[in-house]
Amino acid sequence: MEEKQIVKNIKMARQNKKISLDRLAKLTGLTKGYLSKIEHSAKAPPFSTLMKIANALDIDVGYLFMEDSQGPQNINLCIVKKNERKEVISRGTFYGYHYEALAHKKIGKNMEPFLIMPALKEKGVFSHEGEEFMYVLEGTHEFIYDGKKYILNEGDSIYFDSIIPHSGRSIGKKRAKILAVMYSYKRVNEARDFKEGVGKLLK
Repeated sequence: MEEKQIVKNIKMARQNKKISLDRLAKLTGLTKGYLSKIEHSAKAPPFSTLMKIANALDIDVGYLFMEDSQGPQNINLCIVKKNERKEVISRGTFYGYHYEALAHKKIGKNMEPFLIMPALKEKGVFSHEGEEFMYVLEGTHEFIYDGKKYILNEGDSIYFDSIIPHSGRSIGKKRAKILAVMYSYKRVNEARDFKEGVGKLLK
């Protein structure tokens, strides 16, 4: 999806929640000026910033990536076919990582599963609330956690507290392919957010 759609979703979600930029700044710990710059930009902010904004707005971060106008048929079950995966980050965004959402249809989820292809060069450090699990499907991934480096090969996995600064990169000529599951401690009320937030967000 286009990055400007993510930016548009941020602004619409904030307005639908009737939260001012001043209030959002206090809730996220970000400055009002930075939040205003995000809403007037054509580029999406880093994923860690999106997590902060989504938590402050009490919405599922997946909402910020939505572009479909219809909700799921069954809120308790989410099936995403291979050809239905959503490329939620365009190449070059978020420090060169490529993301595909694997459960974008599920409302009010605690977990956000992604198929990730890390960049070949380390360009950014991430830190966000919650926990994260990674399983290397293909290639080799150099994972840096709290300043220490770990080499993960195909079949290796790692589970960590994601508030600790972490980063990584693919090693070799081809990008690694990783199944990553990000867990948020905050459970979203599906009915309230879908009816009051997402419904207006996608109009």
